[in-house]
Amino acid sequence: MKSVKLFRAFVLASVVAGIMTLFGAQSAASLQTSPSVVSESLTTSVVGSHDTHAVSGSHEGVTDTLRTVLLDLIMILLLAKIGGEFFQRMGQPAVLGELIFGIILGNLTLLHLPALDEFVKKVVKDPQADVFITLLSEIGVMLLLFEVGLESTVREMMSVGMSSFLVAVLGVVTPMLLGFGVACWFLPSEPWTVHLFIAAVLAATSVGITARVLRDLGKMHLREAKIVLGAAVIDDVLGLIVVAVAQGMVLAANTGQSLQATAILLIIAKAGLFFAAAMILGGILARHLYRIASYLRGHGVLLIVTLMWCFGVAYIGMLIGLAPIVGAFAAGLVLESTTFKDFSGRDKELEELLAPITTFLVPVFFVHMGMQVDLTAFGQFSVLGFAACLTLAAIIGKQACSLGVLERGLNRLAVGVGMIPRGEVGLIVAGIGTTMKTAQGHPVISTSAFSATVIMVIVTTMITPPVLKWVLSRGNSGEAGAPSA
Repeated sequence: MKSVKLFRAFVLASVVAGIMTLFGAQSAASLQTSPSVVSESLTTSVVGSHDTHAVSGSHEGVTDTLRTVLLDLIMILLLAKIGGEFFQRMGQPAVLGELIFGIILGNLTLLHLPALDEFVKKVVKDPQADVFITLLSEIGVMLLLFEVGLESTVREMMSVGMSSFLVAVLGVVTPMLLGFGVACWFLPSEPWTVHLFIAAVLAATSVGITARVLRDLGKMHLREAKIVLGAAVIDDVLGLIVVAVAQGMVLAANTGQSLQATAILLIIAKAGLFFAAAMILGGILARHLYRIASYLRGHGVLLIVTLMWCFGVAYIGMLIGLAPIVGAFAAGLVLESTTFKDFSGRDKELEELLAPITTFLVPVFFVHMGMQVDLTAFGQFSVLGFAACLTLAAIIGKQACSLGVLERGLNRLAVGVGMIPRGEVGLIVAGIGTTMKTAQGHPVISTSAFSATVIMVIVTTMITPPVLKWVLSRGNSGEAGAPSA
């Protein structure tokens, strides 16, 4: 029996080694297409081997960058915890505190203190350190979407009912139409791909905030609550597909390709097939992977295999042109408790194992997003008007969700209000837009547009808890499984 376990462990190691070899071969092939990169690296290594001063200078540069990164992390984590605690005590989500305190950190130069300005320039806005912080925040948001996927299952998506499906579809289509119109009005000189991406930001829904309010009020058993939570699962999938489509359109427009209906359908089909393959094949592969890995007795095997699974599916998604968060969400969606049942008694729950990593990395993402907001942009009336209209479109657009509730006697307004908050999902989509370029060479979502988007996220997130409490207290709601007539 022991030899069988060792053989299976050997097979697992061989499979992983084979996959890494394939990835390495692909990377080597890409390097061959860029001989200048190889030549530059070889030149650097040759020169460095004969020049101790160059090596010393390089080492000092790495040390300086590491020192700056450590200072940045200290400030980011401290502000994240202080801001999160402050807003939680006010009855608001911790993510708002992380975001707003990040905005403060990124705009300290507005105080016009010479010593502080120098500190911000050399530490907070250091380009080399910012690259590292950005990578950490990207990994953090991948793990966040992975956790969101873990909280849902394919079975839940199949059992939420037609009401949840219609609520989700209306909650994506209507805000996008309104957002596209607002973007066209305020940004008439921008290409339509920019308008589309801003519309995609409004399609998102942060169900975590609504779920917390419903749980605190003891209303999770209501039929309305189940419709909202079920619709949010579908909304996540549709929203990520919308992001994938928007990315594909931007890239196609940048290359000068004509965007025919067939090209758009191809992008949608590619994203849809990725999710379908992840749900069908991914579930089977994950079960076999975890079963083989269960024969390894080293410490932390479950956590390591889970991270490999998350990053692997995200990498495959990137290979076909999708955002890594799409793959990370799909990776979490297919994992169920039965997948890693062989680890029971050896390890903690998967969410508990991931908690220390996400506690560190996720706040880095939100504070870093806040640091990208330029408060000087709000000195322009057009930006404030853009933010106000974008927020209005985001709120009104989600009220169309109530039309998708088929059962009679339910509190339709509660369903619409429950879908309002954009929270972290809206920020994630907006953040993707800031990293992409238009055909003219500037970011798809500019600094002013991103600042307006952040205001929309903050407002929709802050108003939902009190409004939802008020709406639910207005009258009786249908109980789960027994909607009132």
